[in-house]
Amino acid sequence: MLGVFEGFSVIGIIIAIGAVIERTGWLGPHGRQVLNGLAFHVATPALLFGLMYEAELSVLFSDQFLLTALGMLAMAFVYGLVGGLRRWGVGPTTIGAMAASYVNSGNLGIPIAVYLLGDGSLIAPVMLVQQLILCPIMLGILDVSSAARQGRRLPWWQLVVRPFTNPVVVGALAGLLCNVLGLPVPEFVAEPIGLVGAMAVPAVLLAFGMSLRDNAVPLRGDDRAQVLIATGLKAFVHPVLVWALGAFVFGMSGPVLFVVVVTAALPSAQNIYTYAATYRVGVSLAQESILLTTVLSVPVILLATLLLHP
Repeated sequence: MLGVFEGFSVIGIIIAIGAVIERTGWLGPHGRQVLNGLAFHVATPALLFGLMYEAELSVLFSDQFLLTALGMLAMAFVYGLVGGLRRWGVGPTTIGAMAASYVNSGNLGIPIAVYLLGDGSLIAPVMLVQQLILCPIMLGILDVSSAARQGRRLPWWQLVVRPFTNPVVVGALAGLLCNVLGLPVPEFVAEPIGLVGAMAVPAVLLAFGMSLRDNAVPLRGDDRAQVLIATGLKAFVHPVLVWALGAFVFGMSGPVLFVVVVTAALPSAQNIYTYAATYRVGVSLAQESILLTTVLSVPVILLATLLLHP
């Protein structure tokens, strides 16, 4: 149980520091934009390079990886279907789909995996699904949507190539490629990459804390329905679906089932706010979904621990 509160206290303190920074104006009027830019273009690609380079490749062929992928894709598909029927727009629907499926695997998932599950590497399947499947698809859609809003139409070949020119995707895929090919990364290269990557989590959390001043109380805007659907899917439907599939379709039980349910119950990732702010779409949707799912994930993870902990 201590691991749950340990993980949440880490992000809570840094978010609170971000709120104080915004209140005092220590970073000036553009501090939040600088932190988001640093995270998106520099620190997150470096972090993901290191994580993918060190990832255990055997998880790519495991039931845990397949179940994790099915759960996330199902949540994204359901939200996308609702967004299409309600005509919420490509950009906002993409951000909402990410909020409904994309879990906080880094700055919250790793502490919980270490303190609650006993092994930080157990979060690897989640990271691989997000970086190999969800991230290229979602950021590719946002790239195309952003170009359309600016009155530019991308040729077909750019639609294929565009997702793989995104710095976040490039960092993850480069690390995975080096891993698969067994290419050694010299220490004098790996160390600065690690140091730069270490800035990603605090930069994202600080920027998120700074953003709360704009929208401290959720569910007051015009996107209330979008926030509620994304939050409901992520906080409640996602872990229940993964439990049902794991127990009755994949035949999982014990520690393995416990791991996949807890990781599915993690809240929406703070990175979604960075993506929303970078593409200037669905910012309040991302803010409010992250805030609500983070709060709701505490009792959900505690309940999963009580019911499933081996």
